[in-house]
Amino acid sequence: MLCKRLLKAAVLAATLVTAGAAMAQPDPVYPLIKRWAQINYHMQGDAQEKAFAQLAGDADQLATAQSDDARVLTWQGIILASQARAQGGLGALGLAKQARTALERAIELDSRGDDGSAYVTLGTLYARVPGWPVGFGDDEKAERLLEKAVEIRPQGIDTLYFYADYLHEQGRDAAALEYARRAEAAPGRPGRDASDAGLREEIRQLLAELGQGK
Repeated sequence: MLCKRLLKAAVLAATLVTAGAAMAQPDPVYPLIKRWAQINYHMQGDAQEKAFAQLAGDADQLATAQSDDARVLTWQGIILASQARAQGGLGALGLAKQARTALERAIELDSRGDDGSAYVTLGTLYARVPGWPVGFGDDEKAERLLEKAVEIRPQGIDTLYFYADYLHEQGRDAAALEYARRAEAAPGRPGRDASDAGLREEIRQLLAELGQGK
């Protein structure tokens, strides 16, 4: 029931880890991030679904132990969103609701939403999940959340891309093109070369859909 672009939201959020946060001291989230990248980029089908389910279980254990850590909760939400995409079907909606709960709690604890990552993933969930009475989808809320992410990091390759992607899905292609071009010109992030490369490919695809392919 969830669109492929839900996974993109998780991909995008995975790129938001800052080098300082990851390297300054032992990071309990970092092993989850490494496994997430391996599962997301190098697995597919049933194997990917099972691996994400196991990863979500480990993320739940960490979130239970550190229930007031916004970054832990943000990553729990990211992983659950990824699991939802891999699983599909009615079960995916339940996972999306769990992801929403984790991300909303992360934002309560950190008004900047882990430098925008919680807002992006949550906004994309609201954009892609079916609306009432089936699910909690809400385009207006999705837009507010994605705009907040851009406000927090106005030069973020990821925040700009996902807002552009949302605008394109809404049929607002002139605005989508503006943000997609800004995303294309945005600087990369130290230590995130692989993630940025994948995101730049998504940007190229979006620009092509907007008639700006090279």
